[in-house]
Amino acid sequence: MDNPLLRLYRSKIYTAIMMLVFLMTIGVFGYRFISDYDWLDAVYMTVITITTVGFAEVNPLDTQSKIFTIFLILASVVIVGYAISIITEYILSRNNFEDIKQRKMQKKIDAMSDHIIICGFGRNGKQAAKKLLDYGKPYVVIERNKEIIEKFQEEDIPFIYGNANEDDILFEAGIERASTLISALPSDADNLFVVLSARQINKEMCIISRASQETSYNKLKLAGANNVILPDRIGGDHMASLVVIPDLVEFIDNLGIVGERNINIEEVKVEQLYNAAQEKTIRDLDLRKKTGCTVIGFKDLQGEYIVNPEADTKLISGSKIIVLGRPEQIQKLNSIYNIELE
Repeated sequence: MDNPLLRLYRSKIYTAIMMLVFLMTIGVFGYRFISDYDWLDAVYMTVITITTVGFAEVNPLDTQSKIFTIFLILASVVIVGYAISIITEYILSRNNFEDIKQRKMQKKIDAMSDHIIICGFGRNGKQAAKKLLDYGKPYVVIERNKEIIEKFQEEDIPFIYGNANEDDILFEAGIERASTLISALPSDADNLFVVLSARQINKEMCIISRASQETSYNKLKLAGANNVILPDRIGGDHMASLVVIPDLVEFIDNLGIVGERNINIEEVKVEQLYNAAQEKTIRDLDLRKKTGCTVIGFKDLQGEYIVNPEADTKLISGSKIIVLGRPEQIQKLNSIYNIELE
């Protein structure tokens, strides 16, 4: 949330504080040695002079003390006035900056379409955001904990502050234009409410919800969730698989590692590869020869997956293929067909 303007104001505040401390020090030592006051009286005289409260002097001032007091008053008027103006300006500027930044963020969100909405920025929400960021997918986070927003907003994450259960907040996140909603709230009841609201507003979007209890699975599906994820079940299965088939699990985990576009596996629409009006097969595409990528899966119009499809599998419009390859091979596929990978 920090920015150069606020840092400039802070530096000015530090300067003003040092000037006040310096002025206080000069006043104390001046009254101690010029007016021959003891240390407590010197501090007292310095404070009432700088603050101009108008209390009487401890002892009558001689000529030297009066001249010193005149200069101390003049200096304090300038320095204290400067400090007050800087602090006031900082407070007002900080509030104005927050409003300006929020309006700028909302304008950015309003310009989004086919983006992803993440409800909740806990462990699951942060992991989902990181994966989407690695793949270059636009997303908006709805979070009701102000401290979390302040902690991560420096990373330029588009946040909406509020409760995802409220329709107004969902509209601020552009739910009517979004392609997907991920509800990663800690409470199953909250996730259920979000799924119900989201499905009523956007009938076409894909909704993915987290669930803590297995009993919530069917309820969330009935509410309109396309997919329901049980993190505890997945974690348990994963740990057991590491015992039974450790090398295979490690290999599959490596396929999911993404960073600096180090993508090993992708899902690609058939329409992105060729003119689907002229029906082709996997053999006709010959992606292995052109890009080095291997077709390891096929998804038909009914959503059914075929693992290791035959070379004669027909690639009809609306279907998808899953390709496997090294990062440079995936990038070559992207460059040859000029596609934005899923």
